[in-house]
Amino acid sequence: MTTKAALRKHYKNLRDQLTSDDIDTHSLTIANNILKLPIWKFSYYHLFLPITKNKEVNTEFILNILSGKDKNIIISKSNFDNFSMRHFLLTDSTKIKRNTLGIPEPIDGIEVPNSKIEVVFVPLLAFDKKGNRVGYGKGFYDRFLTECNSEVIKIGLSLFEAEEVLIDVSTEDQALDYCITPQTTYSFNTSD
Repeated sequence: MTTKAALRKHYKNLRDQLTSDDIDTHSLTIANNILKLPIWKFSYYHLFLPITKNKEVNTEFILNILSGKDKNIIISKSNFDNFSMRHFLLTDSTKIKRNTLGIPEPIDGIEVPNSKIEVVFVPLLAFDKKGNRVGYGKGFYDRFLTECNSEVIKIGLSLFEAEEVLIDVSTEDQALDYCITPQTTYSFNTSD
């Protein structure tokens, strides 16, 4: 087992070596790989907006795909007092502002209950071949995913491949159904 702290440090260092062109190229490939998933019958898709300074996957390409398919796109606003998130429908009139950590968030809008969300694109730093993920350590997504419908599809987006060694997990951790990288589409516990 590799500790989450060690993985966070390792993958932050790997990300630091990527240029913005690398990130855009990888992100476009990830978006194209997502098109091959059996997830397009749904209506409500939750998408994170990237923290550019952290060199996260650029989700603008996925946003364009979802818009082109006329899907309802949900984005979140974080509450750092209790590490929860509120979810809002992204519309033409949604105003977005970066919070103190650089996370682009909606100022307000039409709130969407967790129970309506059918597909969640999940940010991460690392993941293993069983679908366990390492995020930034605050548990926002693990809490959010436990409040969703049990059928919600959880799709990790990663600039790097799966860890060979298993990640140490706790009972609160929510495993992924898929993880998409530029090279590979990983499927965990799914029938396809």
